[in-house]
Amino acid sequence: MKIVYIIGGIHAANGMSDVLTRKVNWLATHTDAEMHVVLTERHAGEPFYKLHPAVGVVNLGLDFDRLDTLPLWRKLPLYAILQHRYRRRLTRYLMDLHADIVVSALRRDVNFLADVADGSRKVGELHFSRASYRVFHRTWLPAWVNRAVTRRWQASLVATLRRLDAFVVLSHEDARAWPELAANIHVIPNSIRPDDAASDAATPAPPRQKAVLAAGRYTYQKGFDLLLSSWASVEPQARGWHLDIFGSGDPKPYVIRARRLGLKAVNFHAATPDLHAEMLSRPIFAFTSRYEGFGLVLAEAMAAGMAVVSYACPCGPRDIVTHDTDGLLVEHVADTKTFARELLRLITDTDLRQRLASAATRSARRYDEHTVMQQWRRLFADFMR
Repeated sequence: MKIVYIIGGIHAANGMSDVLTRKVNWLATHTDAEMHVVLTERHAGEPFYKLHPAVGVVNLGLDFDRLDTLPLWRKLPLYAILQHRYRRRLTRYLMDLHADIVVSALRRDVNFLADVADGSRKVGELHFSRASYRVFHRTWLPAWVNRAVTRRWQASLVATLRRLDAFVVLSHEDARAWPELAANIHVIPNSIRPDDAASDAATPAPPRQKAVLAAGRYTYQKGFDLLLSSWASVEPQARGWHLDIFGSGDPKPYVIRARRLGLKAVNFHAATPDLHAEMLSRPIFAFTSRYEGFGLVLAEAMAAGMAVVSYACPCGPRDIVTHDTDGLLVEHVADTKTFARELLRLITDTDLRQRLASAATRSARRYDEHTVMQQWRRLFADFMR
């Protein structure tokens, strides 16, 4: 079996490239499939994510990333040029390779991949959710214009996705959001790293600080502003506890907000290459995203034996957490009062915290890499039959 994965780039740290390269490496190691990877972004130096030596790699050298630095009037014509080159180069590559299966992360190739007549089965896997994918929003336009463009854009996407042999989403919650594609939709979640899985739920947990952990990019999506508002209610009632936030990007706006709220027990950290070690040293994980594709860090925290409290944002947390069984869910995003109350429950009730953490460790085994990759293996085997 010859399988191609289309990945934008592997030189910069990001969740999607991490997940995709781990899938490719697992298939190259645990199956007899011939694995190939297509990249689009030119970069000097060593890649951030390493691929198995047996994986064939081709870089089409388009460098779409440079569009992010350009004004709109320059970006639009250059995008059209790059997209034309992408279609021509990828089509030529696939026609020459004659793969059995081509897997796309549904980025810039989604608009033409089904038209490539190379004889392969085409699989699209979405690393976002419908609630946040292809949503058009410009603050300087009226709301009705944004809604109209979004509807048209998503209708075009649905028509394109119908032409794929399989459409894979990360959660059952998101699958229900695509009723038009029920005939070929599959749910396969992301997997946690093998090193992040606890070996035994009965193993005594290492000594943990009196600390709450949060992690993610310092962006609006991750909701750290909401977390700080909740912590402002918790901090006076949780003497001796502190909040640690780890993330990439600029924390300055959140540092300013914490100062304005009068918070003393909050620490802002840069992203760490070993978040698992930080999880093992803290008992509680706070997840405040406004929206997600899946929220893998939540499953990783559970695997590390943490008691978690999370907003039930679209999409992912409702699949990952069962309220009051292996974690706590707050139904309404931005309900900072309820989030603060649930967080304080975990801080003050040791028995509850330990019960949820123990159940979370067992529950997170659903996302073991071998378990998840067997689902992909079965999907590919079905195509070959």
